[in-house]
Amino acid sequence: MLDERFLAATRASYDVMAAEYAEKVGSDLDAKPLDRALLAAFAELAQAGRNGPVADVGCGPGQVTAELHRLGLNAFGIDLSPEMIAVARRTYPDVRFEVGSMLALGLPQASLGGLLAYYSIIHIPWERRSDVFFEFHRVLAPGGQLMLVFQVGDDQGHRAEAFGKAICVDWYRQQPDEIAELLRHAGFEVWATITRQPDLAEKTPQGYVLARKPVAES
Repeated sequence: MLDERFLAATRASYDVMAAEYAEKVGSDLDAKPLDRALLAAFAELAQAGRNGPVADVGCGPGQVTAELHRLGLNAFGIDLSPEMIAVARRTYPDVRFEVGSMLALGLPQASLGGLLAYYSIIHIPWERRSDVFFEFHRVLAPGGQLMLVFQVGDDQGHRAEAFGKAICVDWYRQQPDEIAELLRHAGFEVWATITRQPDLAEKTPQGYVLARKPVAES
């Protein structure tokens, strides 16, 4: 029941504000050189692995999925919100987008060469993160790359309004070292944790974790 309640509330909230949210974040990467550089590194690693397509999980209106596509990846987006997916499909008609949940991606085992979760694990209750990371591990091929991006902190909160509309969204900040430990427990090799200080538009430091599913032993 917990999954159904928080997933339904998150889905409905992003459905309501899809158009406004897309307009707000559409050009975000233009002012984030570190994010662009790390996405390029992630893309290079995923391409080198030759392990299959790359999923942008929690893709929202698709701007980061499109960046991965521009970087040469066979990238596609997955999001909980049907309205967000509709916006993404209209904005980037040459990129594949589909509705889905990161708790149950509906993808074959070991079918992905890479998986990005760009500010999307922030709506997962802390106690469910391991379930998400085990699911990420399941769908990645051996040697598949993982990149997570999130706000750094120890607090959680609730938002009831956005763009003048009623929503119901819980958010959870993360500690990079804790995320790294949870990923190791799920079977990943963690090779980089990065924290940068907030820019003028941000309230907290921002965290990045890069990891991979170990290459199968011969």
